[in-house]
Amino acid sequence: MTDAISSLPILRRDAHFTIAGYQRFRKVIDEDGALPAHLKALLAAVAASARRFPELAARELARGADQGLKVDDAKAGVIVLSSLRGEGAASEFAGLLDRTFGPVEDRGEPQAVSVAEGEARANFESYFGTVPPALEVMLRTIPIAADGYYLMRRGSIDANPLSPKAGELLLLVVLAADHSPMAQRHVEGARRAGASDAEIAETIICAIPSGGIAAWMAAAPYLAPARDDA
Repeated sequence: MTDAISSLPILRRDAHFTIAGYQRFRKVIDEDGALPAHLKALLAAVAASARRFPELAARELARGADQGLKVDDAKAGVIVLSSLRGEGAASEFAGLLDRTFGPVEDRGEPQAVSVAEGEARANFESYFGTVPPALEVMLRTIPIAADGYYLMRRGSIDANPLSPKAGELLLLVVLAADHSPMAQRHVEGARRAGASDAEIAETIICAIPSGGIAAWMAAAPYLAPARDDA
């Protein structure tokens, strides 16, 4: 895939260092490494969609499809965007999947899911170690919303159609692209789910097309100190 930066005539004429540097990032994203290339295409596409860059997201999805990405795996991006960025980004990404892979059959009403009293709090305590202040307020003031957040977290991570590890990496790439300090939670979560530091680092690199070098600067410090399996 020819990236947009390397294709810009104004850069091709006068910005050789910029193009040569960016192509090195693209090499990490476009080729198999610690993560397979088709998964990195999905990561980059989801980050682009979260930042509302649909043309970039469409190019990354097309590259992923060429490298073996399937719609049943790519739908993990819609699930994560539903939780992390809401209806607009999720709908837009679902439309990109339709254009890339063809429409998905509607199978009717989803299965009903119940939440037992105390189940959401127990999940938060298990994942975060303690209930974060924002979620403590939600549990106290609007408990049905806390149940909703718990269920959407389960959809993004525990019930992710790829794997819990991939769910954490998808959440991480969006937050890295947004330069969000919440990336720390999902660096930690990805490690708990079995991701190596090399896999986490490549995930953060996948945020650079939509979030720039600042994506790396925002999220990579949470990888320190290095682990033995990096």
